[in-house]
Amino acid sequence: MMRKLYASFIYFLLYIPIVILIIYSFNASKYSIAWKGFTLEWYYKLLQNDSLIEATLNTLHIAFTSAFSATLIGALGAIALYRFDFFGKKFLHSLIYILIMSPEIVMGISLLMLFIFITMPLGFWTLFIAHVTFSVPFVIVTVLARMSGFDLSIIEAAKDLGASEWIIFKSIILPNIIPALIAGFLLSFTLSLDDVIISFFVTGPDYEILPLKIYSMVRLGVKPEINALSAVMFVFTLFMVILSQILIKEKK
Repeated sequence: MMRKLYASFIYFLLYIPIVILIIYSFNASKYSIAWKGFTLEWYYKLLQNDSLIEATLNTLHIAFTSAFSATLIGALGAIALYRFDFFGKKFLHSLIYILIMSPEIVMGISLLMLFIFITMPLGFWTLFIAHVTFSVPFVIVTVLARMSGFDLSIIEAAKDLGASEWIIFKSIILPNIIPALIAGFLLSFTLSLDDVIISFFVTGPDYEILPLKIYSMVRLGVKPEINALSAVMFVFTLFMVILSQILIKEKK
């Protein structure tokens, strides 16, 4: 009973701010936190705000493309670290955790210096490379955790039966790591979706993303359109999580 109460209390602390935000996205009051009545006006204004819509589309574009690329690179890296022995393997494995633990401001400044050094103009591609860079280590760790409980005797049996490396990957490894790939993709997508610090250093003036747009708007006060946009983003994220759970369940 106490465990259930404790868990309920923790979830209450986590989600009550989001619930309050969603409720106030329907508040008719524009400048006051007092409830003035129910309205959908802020959602209509959100649809008419071209700058927010453009920033949202840019953010989703970056999030999907960087998450997909990070999942692909991270999965191949995790398989290489798990299956093959090579010089510097332990050192390379340690570097992955160093990247995860590194402060975002350090990574942001270092990537900015790299782009300046190679004279690469700041914009979509610098933002894409940065998001893939900080997402790959999380995918590798997620896939490695999934593969740590893998029965190697299955692979050995497949080799004895004459299976090639491609057949082993396609028929044995890939089906078993699909849940980890989905989890890695969603984690990368979420990291890209709400990143502010690294994006602040590597994005250009011609490519604006939603986190930086919201940050600049909030400095002048939280507008009701921001509440409405945050509510839409939360529902979208919730839909993604539910869809992933359905896909994982069907795969099992």
